[in-house]
This record gives sequence, C-alpha cells and structure tokens, in this order.
Amino acid sequence: MKKFLMFALAGMLLLSACGASGGEVIEAHDPWARPAMKGENSAIYLLLHNHTAEDDELVSVSSDVAASVELHESKMVEGSDMMEMTPVASVPLPADGEVEFKPGGLHIMLFGLNRDLKVGDQFDITLTFKSGLILKVTVPVMENMDDTHMDGM
Repeated sequence: MKKFLMFALAGMLLLSACGASGGEVIEAHDPWARPAMKGENSAIYLLLHNHTAEDDELVSVSSDVAASVELHESKMVEGSDMMEMTPVASVPLPADGEVEFKPGGLHIMLFGLNRDLKVGDQFDITLTFKSGLILKVTVPVMENMDDTHMDGM
C-alpha cells in the first residue's frame, strides 16, 4: 500500500509539473459582459494576451447563453460622428502581444440571449484559436465598466 501511494504521489507531481511548465499559452484577463434581458443582445469585453512566440488568431467564440455569438468591431463612420458595428471573421493575436476587446472597438456579441444576464451573474464562453487552442473563460455580468468609449454611438 505504501508503494502504491508513493507511485500515485509521484505520478501526480509529474503530471502537475508538466501542466505547470506548459501553462496557458493564451490568457484572457478581466472579462465582463453587459446586463441584458432574455431575447435581447449583449456584448463581452476582455483582454487577450498571447504568451507564445507565435502569432495566433481568434477564429470563433461560442456560449450556450445565446442563440449565436459573433466577433464584432465598432468603428467611426468616415465623415460623421456615428459609429457602426460590423462582424469580423477572426481577430489576429500577435506573438507575445495583446488584443483588447472594449466598448467602441473589438467586442464579442451575444445575439438572442437564452436567459436574463443580471449584474452578479456569470456564464462560460469558449474561445477557439487558429492554432487549435480552446480556452474556456467564465464571464461575470457587470454594469458598464467604461462608457467613455461609447460617445457617439
């Protein structure tokens, strides 16, 4: 029994060491979503950090909280003070770089919410990258963190 416990402990240490050395190659920081009612739309914001020496690309996002999930970008309409929101097929993530999803810029749209998103709630999303990495992120629902970027919308 003593030998079995020692082998089990050694195996657990070996597995945890392998996981620690690889770690997450891409991290999501400070995710949050806007509150909204069932059937409405919401948006998710976060910071993605690529800790690898290779460029990567966010190619899709999914969640069971909405009928569909899309990558979007808001931009100023040339020659006006209006913003327009357009879908993007993917978001490049440079090697050892960051990409910020924020109000008035890149964001993740949730269309046709399956339930209310109230302040204090949380839900999961799955980020899929061109490299094959799949990253699960828990997103808290919060009041608008920074509406200063929303002027003109």
